[in-house]
Amino acid sequence: MEIEKEAENILNKFSDVLDKIPDLEETQYIVDNLNRTREDVQKDNNPEKILRNARVDKQGSVVAEKGKWTK
Repeated sequence: MEIEKEAENILNKFSDVLDKIPDLEETQYIVDNLNRTREDVQKDNNPEKILRNARVDKQGSVVAEKGKWTK
């Protein structure tokens, strides 16, 4: 019974706070940048730049971590 009284008290306080919130008109924003697209542009592929941060073994092979989901 005590929990019900506390819950009712909380709901009454919440209701009082909601009554104090002023009524405002809705605001709508019209955005004209929907579905904007851009041209596909191929960037220069530079393997040296890609491999710069890769770990490489003595034979020059890239060392990569095996996927954790594989057995």
